[in-house]
Amino acid sequence: MIILETERLILREIVAADDAFMVDLLNQPSFIKYIGDRQVRTLEQARDFIENRYRQSYRDHGFGLYAVELKQNASEIRNPAIGICGFVKRDSLPGADIGFAFLPQYERKGYAFESASAVLKWGRETLGFDRVLAITSLDNDASIRLLEKLGFRFEGIIEGQTPAESLRLFSSEK
Repeated sequence: MIILETERLILREIVAADDAFMVDLLNQPSFIKYIGDRQVRTLEQARDFIENRYRQSYRDHGFGLYAVELKQNASEIRNPAIGICGFVKRDSLPGADIGFAFLPQYERKGYAFESASAVLKWGRETLGFDRVLAITSLDNDASIRLLEKLGFRFEGIIEGQTPAESLRLFSSEK
């Protein structure tokens, strides 16, 4: 199901057929370094991850992370995803946080900004979010710059999933 369209992009729900893309994205060195190793190495593991993480989020919260694809590929039978963008609801945070990740060949082309801007607007107008959070690794300079460009403000350093992991917390209010 298509969630959003921008000038160059389509954002749609992630489906089982995105398994090969997910294996590729989740095993990129930058994804593992800045977001974490999801231990997804096979197509079967990817389909399970899609169902239990992304599809479950759509059911539980009415939102989640979405596949981002180029409109120029829209004539293809199965559009290849180039990245993901959307919202995550974490137990450790008091609200939804925006997330994004793209395959390396699609970085530095404005796709993350374009998709995140649209997702942020959609979250405010359709989902009713007054405040949106974002977290990044301490040294993820590209994501930090993108969040600042989107109007997010740095709030402080928080503990990540382990005591040894610290994260930068950002917020954006209506």
